[in-house]
Amino acid sequence: MTAHISPPLASITHNLARRAEVAAHVAAQHADAVDRDARFPHEALAALRAERLMSILVPADLGGEGASVSDAVDVCYALGRACASSAMIFAMHQIMVAILVRHGRDSMWHERLLRRLCSDQLLLASSTTDGVGGGDLRASSCAVVATDSRIVLEKNAAVMSYGAEGDAILTTARRSPEAGAADQVLVAFAREDYSLDRTGSWDALGMRGTCSAGFALKGAGDAAQVLPVPYAKILSQSMMPIAHLTWSAVWSGVAAGAVERARAFLRAASRRSGGQLPPGAAHLTRATGTLRTLRGLVASELQRFEAVAGNEAELERLEYQAALNLLKVNASELAVAAVMSALQACGLSGYRNDGDFSVTRHLRDILSAPIMINNDRILANAANAALLVAVPSSLRN
Repeated sequence: MTAHISPPLASITHNLARRAEVAAHVAAQHADAVDRDARFPHEALAALRAERLMSILVPADLGGEGASVSDAVDVCYALGRACASSAMIFAMHQIMVAILVRHGRDSMWHERLLRRLCSDQLLLASSTTDGVGGGDLRASSCAVVATDSRIVLEKNAAVMSYGAEGDAILTTARRSPEAGAADQVLVAFAREDYSLDRTGSWDALGMRGTCSAGFALKGAGDAAQVLPVPYAKILSQSMMPIAHLTWSAVWSGVAAGAVERARAFLRAASRRSGGQLPPGAAHLTRATGTLRTLRGLVASELQRFEAVAGNEAELERLEYQAALNLLKVNASELAVAAVMSALQACGLSGYRNDGDFSVTRHLRDILSAPIMINNDRILANAANAALLVAVPSSLRN
């Protein structure tokens, strides 16, 4: 069943919206095969490249379009309605692009990479956790080893989404072998600079097309390939906020796709019964309301991010960081709830793996949302911050 693309979360230029819809249409046509075979969504990526969507965040003077994060979020939402794996790959790619744009403009090496990204529509992969570190983004076991103007890096990455398909990779490591686990840098390697040896497979419940297998990464390059900004700053100012916004948009899109199928099922059931709605109609009401709340949450935090994106102090403020972490937690839980309600609205037709009203793929994909950087880890880490953030005294604060 081909996904119908409804108006996106935020205002988006007509041209960009049209291109996103073209790519989403292609992604929808192949979503079931991508899921069934746990394969990379080659067709969707080809469409994204053909529509030149890979480089929309890159400034115009480097060959991109200078689009906003809101624009990228809208594309994530459109793709999420069609194919969750394609949408998540696009989201993770755009996180890396945004990092290079924000933190690499003072580096000639990274500017050249951005120009190449635009001309060749490269796919950027990432490796921000170590095999021994689980989902802890703030600690690395591997280290950059420097000799004169050259560097080498070896990393065991238990999970690296679409690593085998990437044209370049951004990876975290300790600044040096002597540095502490939290003294991290981010290093960019072009495809010719690194090798990957597969160490694990990816046979998961959902998000099967992200191909998030394990790899041993060996990279070598110039010292200039280390981004000039400490990773801790990159994480708080760019990676974490943009990740949580784009991921939430993907999950919103997946939920929207499930709700759309539930609406279509109930309309068909109503026509067959002469206008009588089946008992599951009440669950559609709940699904629609949950989706509305989810979209409103993402749109609100997106608007807030755009307002403070240029203010480093505001981005690193404790209250703002806490809000972004809670966005990830709340959006993932709301998305799961919306899809579950859509499943209940469809009943057996939604529970089946075949048929136009199946939402089993949506359900399996959305169950990854609370697991990606586990919600329990986020809530535990945010507990101390919650003690320091005052409870608002007014609804308008």
